[in-house]
Amino acid sequence: MLKVFMLSKQDKPMLVAGLILILLCSAFAMNATAQQNAFAGEKIVHVLEEPRHRPVMQEDQFTVFDMQLRPGDASLPHIHNQAILLNRISNPEGPQYGIVEAITDYATETYTHKIENSGTYLWRIIGVIHDGNGEPLNPNDTPTGMTLEPEVEDNWFRAYRIELAPGESTLTQTHSNPTLIVQVTEGLMHVSREDGLTRELAQPADWAYRDVGSSFSITNVGDIPVAVAINEIRIQGAK
Repeated sequence: MLKVFMLSKQDKPMLVAGLILILLCSAFAMNATAQQNAFAGEKIVHVLEEPRHRPVMQEDQFTVFDMQLRPGDASLPHIHNQAILLNRISNPEGPQYGIVEAITDYATETYTHKIENSGTYLWRIIGVIHDGNGEPLNPNDTPTGMTLEPEVEDNWFRAYRIELAPGESTLTQTHSNPTLIVQVTEGLMHVSREDGLTRELAQPADWAYRDVGSSFSITNVGDIPVAVAINEIRIQGAK
């Protein structure tokens, strides 16, 4: 005997939502499979295992890496599955002066690719990979002593760009999140803590790290203007 089930008005939205979720999951799976097939026969690794993306600092929730790709070189195919912040120091055509970009879609949709340097200039990025779940523990975690608006702000990262004339200093600033200070143009600067300890940055891609609540100021001690990117890695729950 054939039984016919009728959906109530309350059930229909749930069914539609379920079908949409199934379709989205299928699309993501098909996309990931297509990416993998594009590199058939090649070794595919996670981005943090890719030799040109060298980890230079690792904490529980994030990793700082230094990506360097020389002219004529290519990376291994590699997988992205975490939010990432990129400080673009240079690309194959020349300097990029610290263009900052966040790619948070990687946290929800795995992406596999490889990169090739077909230009004549070193391709270099100082980046941060965040393994959080996209839910900041403190939504009101803006720093003190910062007078500029962020160039990047999302649930994983917050990034500022500061340009200093020779002899100029920032205000003392205090961040509620781990903070990465990256020099992005030529020049000479000092990152000074309140206890007097100073880290000197002397060229693009030099960086300094400050832990949560560690107040600091930045001074241009050179004779040309200099720019710096200040990257916050927002504390949040683990995946």
